[in-house]
Amino acid sequence: MSIIIKSDREIALIREAGKIAIDLFKVLKEHTLPGISTGELDRIAEKFIKSRGAIPSCKGYGGFPGNICISVNDTLVHGIPSNKIILKEGDIVTYDVLVTLNGYTADAARTFPVGKVSDEALKLIQVTEESFFKGVEEVKPGNHIGDIGAAISEYVRPFGYTLTEEFTGHGVGREVHEDPYVPNVGKRGVGPMLKKGMTIAIEPMVNLGSVELKILPDGWTTKTKDGKICSHYENTVVVTDLGYEILTLENKE
Repeated sequence: MSIIIKSDREIALIREAGKIAIDLFKVLKEHTLPGISTGELDRIAEKFIKSRGAIPSCKGYGGFPGNICISVNDTLVHGIPSNKIILKEGDIVTYDVLVTLNGYTADAARTFPVGKVSDEALKLIQVTEESFFKGVEEVKPGNHIGDIGAAISEYVRPFGYTLTEEFTGHGVGREVHEDPYVPNVGKRGVGPMLKKGMTIAIEPMVNLGSVELKILPDGWTTKTKDGKICSHYENTVVVTDLGYEILTLENKE
């Protein structure tokens, strides 16, 4: 395992990429309406990212065809944008965004409601987001990667939800995916030690029902086997002297 410690200059560059992701979510939220296709949302994202001089780094990564991942309802991750997938009232939709600017990448995801959704769906989105903040509170020099997953899972499981162990967070910055893996289920005191200058993507992925997943024949789209909804919340985080800074989140969010 080779964990890259970033310089202050590199962290500043990742922060700039993160600002584009922050602003992109505002644009996508405005367009998250019944009747729009995920293909159109993907084109909106591509145009916005490129207008800021950046690259939508999902595009072509491992052969992925979209500019961002757009996952609806029971799709947990890696939903391929399509003109045939039309958002409807009551859906929930996750945008997973990778932005590369001047060679440095920020990674973030948000799940949004489409119109009026069930209380059950709103609660799932809320708990997923809250679990990220429980996890990120463990980020400081001397703590371990396992502390993050332990905090996330300890928060999520009492609600009766499940957390996948097949997909995890990860290091990010110089590359889209770097060491270390950052699982959402973990044991305290286990895993690599956190050090100042590490940049990691923490991304709880929470299922309403069973933890079991299936990948469609396209090789990307990952759905819950029981067809129940799921939610995803992610930010890029840097370890600082005393704790952390979230590089893909505005203070007022």
